[in-house]
Amino acid sequence: MTQEEALAVLKTGANVFLTGEPGAGKTHTINQYVAYLRSQGVEPAITASTGIAATHINGYTIHSWSGIGVKPQLTEYDLDQIGQKEKVVKRVRAAKVLIIDEISMLSADTLDMVDAVMRMLRAREEAFGGVQVIFVGDFFQLPPIVKARTDDTLEISYDEPQSPFAFHARAWKQAKPLVCYLEEQHRQEDADFLQILAALRRGNVPDALRKKLAVRVKEPGATVVHTKLFPHNANVDRLNTAELEKLPALPRRYDMRSKGSLPLVEALKRNCLSPETLLLKVGAKVMFTKNDPDGDYYNGSLGEVREFSKLSGLPIIKLNNGRVLEVQSVEWAVQEGNKKLATIEQLPLRLAWAITVHKSQGMSLDSAVIDLTQAFEYGQGYVALSRVRTLGGLYLMGFNDKSLEVHPEVLEKDEEFREQSATTAEAFDNLPATELSQMQENFIRAALL
Repeated sequence: MTQEEALAVLKTGANVFLTGEPGAGKTHTINQYVAYLRSQGVEPAITASTGIAATHINGYTIHSWSGIGVKPQLTEYDLDQIGQKEKVVKRVRAAKVLIIDEISMLSADTLDMVDAVMRMLRAREEAFGGVQVIFVGDFFQLPPIVKARTDDTLEISYDEPQSPFAFHARAWKQAKPLVCYLEEQHRQEDADFLQILAALRRGNVPDALRKKLAVRVKEPGATVVHTKLFPHNANVDRLNTAELEKLPALPRRYDMRSKGSLPLVEALKRNCLSPETLLLKVGAKVMFTKNDPDGDYYNGSLGEVREFSKLSGLPIIKLNNGRVLEVQSVEWAVQEGNKKLATIEQLPLRLAWAITVHKSQGMSLDSAVIDLTQAFEYGQGYVALSRVRTLGGLYLMGFNDKSLEVHPEVLEKDEEFREQSATTAEAFDNLPATELSQMQENFIRAALL
């Protein structure tokens, strides 16, 4: 399915699961839909399953937005307490469209908790209280972490064995989302590399493709320092600290500024890819942590500190593509409509000798050195490899068998999603243009009531 086809489905107000490979344009499609809704006077609730993802979209985590917080389970008492939270009640009742990004990292239990809150607060029995819900993500990426259920939770009937994935949630089944599986590719530009990634998604990497990966187990040239991706935080912190200390001169210090609701500010700080205190020196390797609206850099752009402005004291960065720019502070926010509830300001930079695979999710890198010898989770290898645009930009320190595995349950489910997407595309292709237009107009009219 193309982005244009998916956008047409979204505009009808149907519940949707928007998926596709990394670089297929999921974020771009959602941004287009959000812009369309706002142009029609409808403000969507934009959330994500993780704090890092939420900072990218100036939204809430779904846990914060729904009021469930960090609870692994929800009791009747918890529901009653959430009903006493005025801000939660107000935003849930006002919602017309709910977007949940990085759905792969949200468990079935958590999704059912969100559904229970929305049904209660909106006093409606439809899934998610009758709002349009849009799940965005790719289940081949990192899975959720789940805890065992206990007996005091809400009575939820599961038709299948306990599974971490959101598509097993009762709420998912009752929402009956149409699947829009984007098939275009806008990140990887290399046919061989696309073949390898496709083989990973099929759960079968033949020897010929493994050999192509094995050829990339090599050190990059010394002329450019490439970001290293590790599965564990300890490797990342150790390397970044050691490399910065090697550089001469004293570091320049840049402290984060903040304002607004203290709990929301603290959440923004925890999940911002730029650190609260950033230390830089001339020669430091840096990575941009946010997309620039003007297109000068994107989340994952790499460069080096060349000097510091004598007037402003701000770092002047030479990007790997040769562009030189003075980097200004930017803002991360939690918003409700046009109202900013909390903001932080910092340079959109972090040290870039190393980063974890987890924090790289959502980035697009021209090149990277990746250590997959200690990969321990389904999806880690796929996430790491798919950050890079071309096979020529990939340098492996090594890989183990686990790094080439995807979750067998996701593998099976993916075939079903592809078939459902094809059915959706066919149905909408056969829909008269006038009828489609009327469905879209009816949804906006209802949302404005």
